[in-house]
Order: sequence, then C-alpha cells, then structure tokens
Amino acid sequence: MSTTGILLAAGLSQRFGSNKLLHPLADQTPMVVQCARNLTTMLAECVAVVGPDDPTTAELLTREGMQVVINPRSEDGMGSSLACAIRAVHEASSWLIMLGDMPWIDKQTIRAVAGALRQPRDIVAPLYGDRRGHPVGFGSAYVRQLIALNGDQGARAIVNANPQHLTLVSVNDPGVLRDVDYPEDISSTEC
Repeated sequence: MSTTGILLAAGLSQRFGSNKLLHPLADQTPMVVQCARNLTTMLAECVAVVGPDDPTTAELLTREGMQVVINPRSEDGMGSSLACAIRAVHEASSWLIMLGDMPWIDKQTIRAVAGALRQPRDIVAPLYGDRRGHPVGFGSAYVRQLIALNGDQGARAIVNANPQHLTLVSVNDPGVLRDVDYPEDISSTEC
C-alpha cells in the first residue's frame, strides 16, 4: 500500500505572532522545511497545503520536492486545508497527515505509522507513553469524510468515530506530541 504524505502548512500562526512555519530552528532550517524533509525522506509522494498569502512557504516546499496546493479558504481552519489536500490526491491508497509545526517527529515514526496502514479502513497514530500523537494515517475508505472536513478540528472526529479501526503504534519519540504555538515552544536544544 503506497502512502501519500500530506503536510498541513496553511495555518495563520495567530498565537505565535508571526509566520511560525518560517521560524528557524537551532540549525537555521525553517520549521516547515524540517517537517517537509522528515516527510519526503520517508514517503515517495508528498503534498503540502499552504495559504494563498504565503508564497515564501510555497516556494520553500516546492524546492523540497513537494507538490504544493493552495487552499484559498485556509482561514477556515485545519479541516479546510486537509480537505483541500485530499481532493488533490484523492486517488491515493492511504494518507499520512503531518502538521507543519511539528518538526521534531522522528523519521522512523513516520515510517512506522505509514507501514501500519495496510487496509482501506485503517487509521494509524503513534503512541508515546499513554498519549496519542502525530502524524496520523488514514486508509482510502475515509476519502469522502476527509474531503467533507471544514473548520479547525481536523480529522479528530473521524478518528474518534472509528475506534475499532484505530491502530496505535508505540514509539519512543516525544516529538509526536510537541508542536509550536508560541515562540517559547522553540528552545535552542530542539534538534
């Protein structure tokens, strides 16, 4: 089963105060570029969703080998951007959804989650300790539900409505829980 990676990079960064996706990490790599590299290293086909007013992020992600899709309604929230991405690659057999503000996810975690996607009804997420994290994978059976998403909730309702199809992959990767909302969420020791 070939999994397509989806990088959600269309957020407004309102709590951060500036475009957090372009904020440099300790090695000066923009956060969103690190996320793209983690994803493209593990998956052959990857698409990123960006907002209409963010040509810099679009250009950086194109340079990283990602297909870039512009969501003209990105202000509607994560659900809108995820639906936009799924529409662009709706024929995939499965999707692994990664957030553009989670640059510390280990590449092996991406491989493990993608590798556990085997059937159309599969939903797969990493488990660190007793907490479910990101990225989350969906089999093709959820295409209509994913395309119908809107608002800022993402696909959580789909996961919660299908617990019998959810596989949690235990990982030793705290990065699956660590995102960036505020500047103080980035420390000099992150990578």
